[in-house]
Amino acid sequence: MISVNDFRTGLTILWNGNIWTVLEFLHVKPGKGAAFVRAKLKNVEKGSVIETTFRGGEKLPLANVEKKEMQYLYKTGDRITFMDNQSYEQLEVGEEQVGEQVKYLKEGTNVMVLFFDEKIIGMDIPAHVELKVTDTPPSHRGDTAAGSNKPATLETGAQVQVPFFVNIGDLVRIDTRNNQYVDRVKA
Repeated sequence: MISVNDFRTGLTILWNGNIWTVLEFLHVKPGKGAAFVRAKLKNVEKGSVIETTFRGGEKLPLANVEKKEMQYLYKTGDRITFMDNQSYEQLEVGEEQVGEQVKYLKEGTNVMVLFFDEKIIGMDIPAHVELKVTDTPPSHRGDTAAGSNKPATLETGAQVQVPFFVNIGDLVRIDTRNNQYVDRVKA
């Protein structure tokens, strides 16, 4: 158990039947009344962020979340296989356990997999990945309107909007946090 007075950024707690990470917190001591802690929490499994208030001194259980560096090996149907970089054990999980982030992973990519009670609850992937464009409509002369984009399919199956000058075979950098094109990479 931990007191809300001892919150730190990045601390993982159990609250309302879910696992939460403390993003921000503020101790408030009003002139009149009891002190309280205002916190911004992120649901580890769902990714949602909420703001809530706790009474000063309230106790919450700590969530013992384990992080392991693992390598993404391959995907078969809706099953994903990872390899533990320390023991070389392979772990096969369902795509629903990993979530949307799998669409940014190429075979051989190292990721931090989060475990709680021997169950995968999520993973930390790199903020930017470089992927090859496998399909996009051809550019036409005059398609240069500022702010205009066209759809593109990447080698992992992810769909993003890219500028008109991007062609099939180009290597592009994608921000995995918001699914946005960053720039074209020189090969």
